[in-house]
Amino acid sequence: MTKAKTYFASDFHLGLDLEKSSNKRERIIVAWLDSIKSDADTLYLVGDVFDHWFEYKKVIPKGYSRFFGKLAELSDGGVKIHFFKGNHDMWVYDYFTEELGIIIHDKEVIHDIDGKRFFITHGDGLGKGDNSYKFIKSILRNPILQWFYSILHPTFGLSLMKIMSRKSRDSHQNANGPEEQSNLLTFADKASVTIGFNYFICGHIHAPELKTLSDDKTIYCNLGDWMTHFSYAMWDGQSLKLEQFKK
Repeated sequence: MTKAKTYFASDFHLGLDLEKSSNKRERIIVAWLDSIKSDADTLYLVGDVFDHWFEYKKVIPKGYSRFFGKLAELSDGGVKIHFFKGNHDMWVYDYFTEELGIIIHDKEVIHDIDGKRFFITHGDGLGKGDNSYKFIKSILRNPILQWFYSILHPTFGLSLMKIMSRKSRDSHQNANGPEEQSNLLTFADKASVTIGFNYFICGHIHAPELKTLSDDKTIYCNLGDWMTHFSYAMWDGQSLKLEQFKK
């Protein structure tokens, strides 16, 4: 089978136990990855793949072995994999690149796919409002702070990361509310005019949606999540479809 499709997914939040434990969700995600490996040319993981993550130089957080193994299988099979840092896993560095051949993105990108322009972003901190988060994000992205954090013992550092992740989630408990959705849509509307693209792909607010923006030609796609919706988007070279995985 020709590998011609491009897949997009976000907000796995692996490490977070909800109605379906992280381990159960990991198995479902791995099953989905297995289902697309025969026809996937490119896979975009658009942020918050992990609910908390800090990458030490010589220590990798425990868990996710099935997930990493499947990504390695896809990468070895020729699938190009892109990983976007989200607000929960912004401290990803070079492990995935060195071990799995994954391309890491610190911020939004515009990629040409089959002659169409895709604006791809996790979506956190875009648009108006949420100034406190934007300030905290600028601090957490500071390389000096990251260095100081890296000298903490992993047992303490990873535990602290889990607490910070929970606080971040609590501060964004209304992230899929109408105000943040509106801010993201407004940003996409303006960017479609000032930058120019055909598709706007994002995650973050856990609200799967596929709609045409106000210019009546640009498509907005929020990928949803894998805690409630198990949703993803697929580009087949002609059109973008928002789908739900049912194992």
